[in-house]
Amino acid sequence: MSSAVGRSLELYYIDGRPDGMLTAELFNWTGHVLMAPRTQIAEALARPEASYAGVYLLIGEEEGEPRAYVGEGEDISARIRSHDVRKEWWTSAVLITAAANKLNKAHVRYLEARLIAEARTIGRVPLDNNTSPTPAILSEADIAKMEAFLENLFIVLPAVRVDMFIQRTRPVPAQSTVRRPASSVPEIGSTVSAPFNPEPRFVLEMRKDGFKAEAVQNEAGEFVVLTGSSARESHGPSSYASLYRDLRREGVIGQAEGRWQFLQNYAFKSPSAAASVATGRSANGAKDWKQVATGRSYKEWEAQKLNAEVDALFDEPIR
Repeated sequence: MSSAVGRSLELYYIDGRPDGMLTAELFNWTGHVLMAPRTQIAEALARPEASYAGVYLLIGEEEGEPRAYVGEGEDISARIRSHDVRKEWWTSAVLITAAANKLNKAHVRYLEARLIAEARTIGRVPLDNNTSPTPAILSEADIAKMEAFLENLFIVLPAVRVDMFIQRTRPVPAQSTVRRPASSVPEIGSTVSAPFNPEPRFVLEMRKDGFKAEAVQNEAGEFVVLTGSSARESHGPSSYASLYRDLRREGVIGQAEGRWQFLQNYAFKSPSAAASVATGRSANGAKDWKQVATGRSYKEWEAQKLNAEVDALFDEPIR
């Protein structure tokens, strides 16, 4: 997204159930998203928008691993009916159309190709697609329209429980370096420049086995574990075991220089998620991560930061 502008999103639960069919629309966007579980696909395909030109996603699992398929059609309902027979693994479908059936065949072919390319670039969910189609040839104006359509779509999809287009790996800043002292314990990230703020930086360390991970909280509020941070070869039972397996599959965590580590910067939703994935067990990130500059825990740093912000707001200390 080019700028941080607030958006108004409307979700409508068609049958009043949070796990049933729902539609999603953004204010001042012609796009329309319908998500339906497979158990309600007949009702979904009976809706008028299901016969429009558009793109669709089939989402599910195969042999315990997530899987998705991206398709397009001038009549989405006809295409999904064929996949309902031939593909057994999918459990939900997402139909993406435009108001008044304004998308044409060239538009939806362009959108399909771009969605496939984006999903493969991010690599969070393997695709069942066997090909990588080339985007349809459009005019310069139509390309701009479709790119704007995609920008809005990527905002809407997480609201209907589709996160395969969320990029959580972060680029390594050009000036970032990794110090390698003579000892066997790795030293992580001596400097971090934009897009990461050098502070606050946090470390999670277990000296007895040479484990050391380092992270920063960037200006967007993301807790980013840095490339080169230690990770475990396996993950025990915890609520983050599935995320750990995803990061192994995506190549975010792997072996390099004879040890398991983060091969890319990765943005977690919380310090606890970051600590649990890195250490391979349940962890309390608020206590385990220590600020490099002061030695305070993340919890203590966060409390001090909040107090400072409140003091600044009221222009006097609040205690």
